[in-house]
Amino acid sequence: MAPPPSALCLFDVDGTLTAPRQKISAEMAAFVQRLRQKVKVGVVGGSDLAKIREQLGEDVIEKYDYVFPENGLVAYKDGKFLSKRSIQGHLGEDILQDVINYCLSYIAKIKLPKKRGTFIEFRNGMLNVSPIGRSCSQEERLEFYELDKKEHIREKFVADLQREFAGKGLTFSIGGQISIDVFPDGWDKRYCLGIVAKDGYKTIYFFGDKTMPGGNDYEIFTDSRTEGHSVTSPQDTRRICEELFFK
Repeated sequence: MAPPPSALCLFDVDGTLTAPRQKISAEMAAFVQRLRQKVKVGVVGGSDLAKIREQLGEDVIEKYDYVFPENGLVAYKDGKFLSKRSIQGHLGEDILQDVINYCLSYIAKIKLPKKRGTFIEFRNGMLNVSPIGRSCSQEERLEFYELDKKEHIREKFVADLQREFAGKGLTFSIGGQISIDVFPDGWDKRYCLGIVAKDGYKTIYFFGDKTMPGGNDYEIFTDSRTEGHSVTSPQDTRRICEELFFK
């Protein structure tokens, strides 16, 4: 019987393997494949599979040992579909609509330099809520992100949602540059750890850029089951991996 694999590296996508909402560079993609010769490699993102494919390639399921879109609520292993859970089945339509209606009402009262479309994106495992709207251009995205850093638009939105829906079993988390993720308690990126637990890894390394409290990497970064590494860019991710696995 083969010994269990010793290590798994789990990577966030935006700001970790790629620039936010951009495609992975050829150099970084090649490095990930080189890393796979040393350890098992997985990706865990808040986005759905279509967006992860846009960034990491159509063949992402074949190029990574694990692919966990939507925090692992949708899961693939060794190129094959593994499992899926849905937010509407868990929460029920009443609470779901209460959250959607409240978010739309809140967004309607915010004055921004620009607003575009798709303020709420419905995913299997979460709602993705964006004050500017997900159909904004890259330039508009960056403009909002810089404004948000100064005025804490999403931070205030999250605090308001936490007050309004206290006790409803929901988590509100800042993700990426323009949005907030809404999901049932426990359905953060730690969800994927329950899936890989049975595979017997001695060490699970996690790499992410939103590791501060309120960021969507925070829970998995601080979990006792992972060795967390906070990164600032894909280049930083590569540097840390080089030090860990190639020296």
